[in-house]
Amino acid sequence: MSKRQKPAMDTHIPTLGRAEVQSPLPYCRFIPDDQQVSIRLSEEDSEPGSPDIDVNFELAGPRENIYFDASKVKAAIVTCGGLCPGINDVIRSIVMEAHHNYNMAATLGIRFGLQGFIPKFGHEIVELTPKNVADIHQFGGTILGSSRGPQPPEEIVDALERSNIGALFIIGGDGTMKAAMRITEEVQKRGANIAVIGVPKTIDNDINLISQSFGFDTAVEKAADAIRCAHTEAVGALNGVGLVKVMGRESGFIASQATLALKEVNYVLVPEDDFQLHGESGLLASLEKRLRDRRHAVIVVAEGAGQHLLENSRQTDASGNPVLGDIASLLIKEIGGYLKEKGLPHMVKYIDPSYIIRSVPANANDRVYCGFLGQFAVHAAMAGKTGMVVSKLYGRYVHLPLPLVTQRRKKLNLASDYWRAVLESTGQFAISSVPGLNPVICPI
Repeated sequence: MSKRQKPAMDTHIPTLGRAEVQSPLPYCRFIPDDQQVSIRLSEEDSEPGSPDIDVNFELAGPRENIYFDASKVKAAIVTCGGLCPGINDVIRSIVMEAHHNYNMAATLGIRFGLQGFIPKFGHEIVELTPKNVADIHQFGGTILGSSRGPQPPEEIVDALERSNIGALFIIGGDGTMKAAMRITEEVQKRGANIAVIGVPKTIDNDINLISQSFGFDTAVEKAADAIRCAHTEAVGALNGVGLVKVMGRESGFIASQATLALKEVNYVLVPEDDFQLHGESGLLASLEKRLRDRRHAVIVVAEGAGQHLLENSRQTDASGNPVLGDIASLLIKEIGGYLKEKGLPHMVKYIDPSYIIRSVPANANDRVYCGFLGQFAVHAAMAGKTGMVVSKLYGRYVHLPLPLVTQRRKKLNLASDYWRAVLESTGQFAISSVPGLNPVICPI
């Protein structure tokens, strides 16, 4: 197959069966079940070098005919992986929609992630009602708790069947969506009538085909606050260097977006770009020139950046992710040693707001987004959709099949206009590994 050819993208959404029950929603405009929207995807949405393609996606929203008799069906909600602003907002939205608009029999909360399905862990299941979720959106984290690591899909489906669950809402990131796909496969193998609906959650904004995940807007806002503080510290000291580490294991979206939001950043280091540290075009030489010219500098680094400069421990965490080396400690050591050798007095101020960022309540934009996601997730489940996630793609809320979402992890495209804008904002062309750039030795 040539580079310009691309196989058709399968966007079909599985269903549990024919939807023959009249929807109880009395007030809304229903979405025809066969209505799709055509969205143009660029290489940033698929693979570098791929041509732009138009893809039809199933529109999200309420259906006139639904699969379940709402008053007889129970739902379950589980939250997995790391914390992220907005999880409680999604939980609240699902519960309110299920109770007030569909009058579902019950909504259950599964405690501490997928462990909550497994009897040996002994986690209690809680009933979620409008009363006990009314105020949870004012707090960060998740009222259900979370955990990492896989659990046997057979035992999870056993638990769903024991509790007569008809709809499972799974809130989580890339690994969680892969678990949701395995749960869906087990449900289908048994011929069970259980809808599995994913709500993609990743503060790193790195889930395939999700143009922006909930919590990302809040994360960028809080990261920008930390960068502002780092800039204040840097200009307050002779040759001050403000160093801020933000989340971003494999993708540098938070670091890049916060850099664009706050123009005081002189270097942004991301996992996708194997920047140079030493040598004439390295970070250290550029930083020295910057300090001699301007007497201060601000560096923003994603947690997964610079791993090519660190020893690989070959260890993994509970989710199977490689354990990252500490890029911030390396930078502090290397910057200090280099500038001392050059006889340049300096001061490095290090700020790591990562756990503060992911633990705060969602801002107004993310709250609106989370509200829509919860509502659309319930609409999809009641219509008998399964093996899918609901998300906003270029301004339209759509259904995305789990195999498509879990195909790869989204990363910055270093040949994109977006990354060019980041480099223009910082002026760090000289240390970038992107080929074809016109080197500029000193950042703005």
